[in-house]
Amino acid sequence: MPLTTTACTLVLSLLSALVSTTAVQPKSLSALEVCVEIASTVSSASEVFYPLEPYYTEDSYHWSQSSSQVSACTVEPGTAEDVGAIIQILARTEMPFGVKGGGHSANPGFSSTTGVQIAMARFNNVTYDASAGTATIGAGLIWDDVYAGLEQYNVNVVGGRVTGVGVAGFTLGGGYSFLSNQYGLTIDTVQAFELVLPNGTFTTVTASNPDLFWALKGGFNNFGIVTQFVLQAYPQGQVWGGSIIIIGETDAVKNATANFYANVTDPKASILTTLNWELGITAIELNLFYDAPTPPDGIFDEFLAIPYLTSDISTRSFLSLVLTAPSNATFGLRGFFDTVSITDITLPFLDAVVNETEFWSTTLAGDVPGLFVSYDIEPFLPSVYSRGSSSAWPPTRSQGFMPVNIYYAWSLNTSDSLINSVMQESAHHLTQVAISEGQDVGNTPLYPNYAIYDTALSSMYGDNVARLQAIQAQYDPDNVMALAGGWKF
Repeated sequence: MPLTTTACTLVLSLLSALVSTTAVQPKSLSALEVCVEIASTVSSASEVFYPLEPYYTEDSYHWSQSSSQVSACTVEPGTAEDVGAIIQILARTEMPFGVKGGGHSANPGFSSTTGVQIAMARFNNVTYDASAGTATIGAGLIWDDVYAGLEQYNVNVVGGRVTGVGVAGFTLGGGYSFLSNQYGLTIDTVQAFELVLPNGTFTTVTASNPDLFWALKGGFNNFGIVTQFVLQAYPQGQVWGGSIIIIGETDAVKNATANFYANVTDPKASILTTLNWELGITAIELNLFYDAPTPPDGIFDEFLAIPYLTSDISTRSFLSLVLTAPSNATFGLRGFFDTVSITDITLPFLDAVVNETEFWSTTLAGDVPGLFVSYDIEPFLPSVYSRGSSSAWPPTRSQGFMPVNIYYAWSLNTSDSLINSVMQESAHHLTQVAISEGQDVGNTPLYPNYAIYDTALSSMYGDNVARLQAIQAQYDPDNVMALAGGWKF
């Protein structure tokens, strides 16, 4: 039977008294006692929630069920100062914690915990500075909120391509966008990070602090907790595009995708070609984008000529276009991402992707309840990395590579190990296919926002690992951020 509000208050009061009066070594505090200490320390701008209380479930929510854990409490800090106070308590007590922005990570434990869950939901501002041409964006937002907040100013930022993706992890890991061919990755457009360091102090990190600024561009949460991002803003009018669902017609889609990559050099044009398998059906989702009300003749004609099941293509706002590409179709299931980096999109490679989708779907269907299999082709111009400067990720900008996003979903945790091994086997096979075609991708960096949880740091960050480790040691000598999940240097 749930405790009444009065009973909960009494229990918390008793625990608070216990924490303040009992001579106990800090490291021996339970997670609940740490929650009580945080609640008694933070200002009224912040709040702590316990299981069965309002917002606890929302704070713990992750897009993938396998990414969620049951924490002792959740805390929603409302100020940078409170974030600093929370970090100091967690550091002193060596309490594991998670930091959640949008909750879209598919890697287990990367933004969740059994200790103290920090939910950045109250950092939800979107402000536009017309004189500076920048947008300041809270770390608790999803990109849908950002696009909605900037529409009134007819500007946009380089952000996510599908609905429901969080700002924080996306940005700190790189950030591929429909606008990347024009302006680069999201990290290439960051003007400042507002950061709470592991020692609890607050700072604004810009290019005037070159080491930390470089490290935050792709280095995730190794250097503290980012509360806000200041991004370069760009003019944004209406765009053209949307989503098309196709059943069958695989050859036509492969041909159109290969031809688009080989022939379209207009940086305003972008596509996503996704092969999805569920319940014995292979469904192809095409997401088409052009950064103007009408595309030039011919760019998308081959796609538009393919017979479809549904089509939602029009001239619309950028937000409207993103909302046509749902990311929550597998809500409630477990899920992993993995990735392959390629330098060319050819028909033989696309054949291999189709074969992987069909082979593993058929092979696993009888043994893996709730199976969903998805392979996503993402063409970018070879010049995409020339739009920015040196950053933690990618470790090289001299090679024009593209990520392939592999995503599997399923129902039961008993399938976790099998799916992990299958996805890595599939990624290895596709890499070998690309190499056999002459693509120089044996050491091409993997995209950390897609890489599966046991990927080696060197496979993502290459020769940058040593420098990242040195910067991490400088700003977090006590390894406080190692108490949180994610890629760790």
